[in-house]
Amino acid sequence: MPVVVVESPAKAKTINKYLGSDYTVLASYGHVRDLPSKDGSVDPDHGFEMLWEVGADSKKHVKAIADALKDDDTLILATDPDREGEAISWHLQEALTKRKAIKAGTAVSRVVFNAITKSAVTEAMKNPRQVDMELVEAYLARRALDYLVGFNLSPVLWRKLPGAKSAGRVQSVALRIITDREMEIEAFRATEYWSVRAMLETPRGQSFEARLTHLRGKKLDRYDLKTAVEAGLAVQAVSSRALSVTSVEAKPASRNPAPPFMTSTLQQEASRKFGMGARQTMSAAQRLYEAGHITYMRTDGIDMAPEAVHAARDTIKTRYGAEYVPADPRMYKNKAKNAQEAHECIRPTDMAKAPGDIRLSEDDQRKLYELIWKRTIASQMEAARMERTTVTIGAPDGQVELRATGQVVLFDGFLKVYEEGRDDVEDEDGNRLPQITQGDRLKPAAQALSADWAKLAGQSDAVVEADAKGDLRKSEAALLSADGAVLGQQHFTQPPPRYTEATLVKRMEELGIGRPSTYASILDTIVARGYVRKDKNRLIPEDKGRLVTAFLVNYFRRYVEYDFTADLENQLDEVSAGERAYKDVLDKFWRDFSAAISETSELRITDVLEKINEVLEPHLFPPTPDGTDPRLCPNCGQGRLSMRTARSGGAFIGCSNYPECRYTRPFGPPNPDGDDGTAIGPDGKMLGVDPDTSEPVTLRDGRFGPYVQLGEVTEEVKKPKRASLPKGWSVDDMDIGKALQLLNLPRHVGDHPEDGQPVEAAIGRFGPYVSYKAKDAAKPLYANLPDVEEVWTVGMNRAVELLAAKAAGRGGRGAAAAPLKELGEHPEHGGPVNVMSGRYGPYVKWDKVNATLPKDVEPEALTMEQAVALIAEKATKGGKAKAKPKAAAKPKAAAKPKAAAKPKAAAKPKAAAKKAE
Repeated sequence: MPVVVVESPAKAKTINKYLGSDYTVLASYGHVRDLPSKDGSVDPDHGFEMLWEVGADSKKHVKAIADALKDDDTLILATDPDREGEAISWHLQEALTKRKAIKAGTAVSRVVFNAITKSAVTEAMKNPRQVDMELVEAYLARRALDYLVGFNLSPVLWRKLPGAKSAGRVQSVALRIITDREMEIEAFRATEYWSVRAMLETPRGQSFEARLTHLRGKKLDRYDLKTAVEAGLAVQAVSSRALSVTSVEAKPASRNPAPPFMTSTLQQEASRKFGMGARQTMSAAQRLYEAGHITYMRTDGIDMAPEAVHAARDTIKTRYGAEYVPADPRMYKNKAKNAQEAHECIRPTDMAKAPGDIRLSEDDQRKLYELIWKRTIASQMEAARMERTTVTIGAPDGQVELRATGQVVLFDGFLKVYEEGRDDVEDEDGNRLPQITQGDRLKPAAQALSADWAKLAGQSDAVVEADAKGDLRKSEAALLSADGAVLGQQHFTQPPPRYTEATLVKRMEELGIGRPSTYASILDTIVARGYVRKDKNRLIPEDKGRLVTAFLVNYFRRYVEYDFTADLENQLDEVSAGERAYKDVLDKFWRDFSAAISETSELRITDVLEKINEVLEPHLFPPTPDGTDPRLCPNCGQGRLSMRTARSGGAFIGCSNYPECRYTRPFGPPNPDGDDGTAIGPDGKMLGVDPDTSEPVTLRDGRFGPYVQLGEVTEEVKKPKRASLPKGWSVDDMDIGKALQLLNLPRHVGDHPEDGQPVEAAIGRFGPYVSYKAKDAAKPLYANLPDVEEVWTVGMNRAVELLAAKAAGRGGRGAAAAPLKELGEHPEHGGPVNVMSGRYGPYVKWDKVNATLPKDVEPEALTMEQAVALIAEKATKGGKAKAKPKAAAKPKAAAKPKAAAKPKAAAKPKAAAKKAE
């Protein structure tokens, strides 16, 4: 039986049903060979020879195919119909030839089908061909380029920039796009402007809204009204004049549907409508394709097979009526430059199967199939027909002019099925206007009808919150006329929005960077490397990502230029079209790139950091309003501010007078509102650097309250060491010393005198405590400390005493011993003073103070005067304030066994001390 090889077992199962028992269908499980992650896998000195090896997981799959070929001498390679699929077929042929499974008499052919349906598979089997070496060479060139860049540039980053992970031919450019946008946002300064609107009423009692477009006979641009004073004068000018309709103009308009999906537009729309990431979208699409529900999902093409177009038109006529079918089929032209890679669009394999007609167990697949079906059907439907009306309103003296626009849908057309999502809200007013005729006299509306006017009515200093696309929030004030019908509203110019996955894919597509099949893996990589984080679907560059971008822009600028990367993609397309030799592309690239790598060999880390400081200076240290030196430390007034890095790759701004001056602020420009580095920002507040590990110590705010953290989250360190601030500790008082105190817990008090096991002091979810686990005990013993400060001052005598009392209180051994001598009440503060027998010798006890007796003093001979002196000396050394009489007179305050008698909850002291996120 002929052996047919596809990529996945799911695809193999579906195809096997169509081909029947006359064929053996096996899966390769993706690429069977790859370049080893070591030096020399691509050898520029020997014609860019590439060393391939079969992966450990792939060996058994290759063996299974080889074993099947022993019984048959026909091999049919049926991998995906794109450059990657062609490469897999080539790899299989090479690997099987190398192990002599393909012999001189073995017939090897290649078949492709754009959809896994019986008709498509059967037709493909009738039209076999050989492996397309032009597509394979395009793959080889791309793979060699990615290897040469990653394997040579990444080590430069490791050596010259602490904490950097990797660089890549396309990933570094994508990172630059995100970083450049963040720089735009931070450099943005909001500008105030005002708009004026009026709520007017027609003679028939219907209300509508109009906006002021001309003032004093001059057309108003969007930002012409700059202040509240100017807006107030405009409001008065409108409200004090008699207004009438000067013209009504109605124009027909039509709107055509969007073309069917290709890979990038499918990723964008799934992100807009469902919040699905590129990887999630492609995974769901892959399963739909393998099940035979949709055509191949990696394509740059938007054209549709003629039979699919006719099927779509038939479905439209059946479901929605003949009026929704255009007279002629809609034709869409491919955007892809290389026709060999421009496959058919992404569409349902059976147009008649609406979303409700097929059973899909996974929610992602259901959503995606419905999206693809609706978009495909809509692309062949009649255009939507509208009527757009513009009403011009003026005063007799011509000093003011207002305009109202509206739209009426006369025939919904494709909108009955689907409307494309948008990344930005359009300004066009889609409201329906009431009946209005030229010459109508208008008067102020009796009441404001819009929601925002309802909020503002009757409020002199009303404030409305405006959301700037998820990135900024500004307070916007409003002015109302006396009758409440004219509104002047304050606005602020908005920064460009941060990229989402959808808008980043769209931008990369516009620039010609990468290919649809690579977008998902690129996004995954820069997030996994810690260069970018996702917050509410927005992509925000981390410090590491910004530093890597600054380094590459400074030392390898050409290779992160948008035009250069796009031109390289064009050259690869020319290779796949047979218009350029792939080794010529590699040779040209390597000649310049290797020279750039060599130029960085002598760079020192300090030189790199200083250069990045210089490059980022306008961003990190913008000019101050008063003209003072922006790099002068605001804390000590002497040191110079500069960027610092830790081994984890995090960055912050610190003073050159460290450690004398511990001023720090987050990486980035200073807060324009005057942040002095004391606030906890979204990335935490830098407190300093741990001298033992050189890791940054930050103060952060989590869902369980403020905490301190050592280092940053990395791929290797998923959970850095953290410690919550104890109750009573103020965020404002936190410094590096206090932070390190918390991070160094639990504190080793000493070894228990009975069995030598460690006694520790720490802070847990129930407060400060001491703990000890005896050799023969199943669980540790915990005893609460009354005061947080005792965690750092408690000695062995007191710790052993507390633990013994706790053991006695729960029925264990070690009941509290009787005093050796009772001296009476403390003469100054009250409370009993006793001489006790301790594990380390006799000591005098008063309140929370345990003072060891000198060796030359006998317990029986100790006087109250001597005891008071010892207590005072011990209290001073421990840094403890003298206790108040009332506090010492309440033994119950320190004896609440029920409040702390939950040993299971506190069974792990280290874990208990880390309740922060």
